[in-house]
Amino acid sequence: MRMKDRICEDKSKIEQLLSSAETGFLGLAQNNEPYVVPLNYVWLNGSIYFHGASEGKKIDFIQNNPLATFVISRFEGTMVSPIPAHTDSAYLSIMLFGKIQIVNDLKEATTVMQALLDKYVAGYFSTPLASQHVARYQSSLGSKTCICKLTPTDITAKENMKLEDQLYYKGRNVVTDVSID
Repeated sequence: MRMKDRICEDKSKIEQLLSSAETGFLGLAQNNEPYVVPLNYVWLNGSIYFHGASEGKKIDFIQNNPLATFVISRFEGTMVSPIPAHTDSAYLSIMLFGKIQIVNDLKEATTVMQALLDKYVAGYFSTPLASQHVARYQSSLGSKTCICKLTPTDITAKENMKLEDQLYYKGRNVVTDVSID
């Protein structure tokens, strides 16, 4: 990472964002063609899991080249300065690099689908997900559900800490900021 002062090595911050972010971006490539797709996901037992149709562009890319990048980030605001070049964003971003595997084990697949339900609709269902549902489910287009697992071989995190006194808010302007100094 070029900006060494922005490296985040705080394991609890990284774990918290991996567990709570709503959307991640899966980066794939094949034959010099990049492909990035936003996904719902769950961070479980040190891996990223996501699901989708067992047919389509994403699965074609994964089958041709299982190496992938997964990115999540949290934007915390824009920080301003009377010097335009010092205007900046506060954020935490994480990149995971690894190889995707298709999950074929029904017990693992059911655990993952339950974890996704627990993350995105916590408390909605009164009973746990039945493995038979996972085994038999088909989309309205007739394809089965495919569950994928990305186990990272490398994780990098970058952070620009939020400075409360520099946060932009509607109505804040450089004239007011300069007159305060």
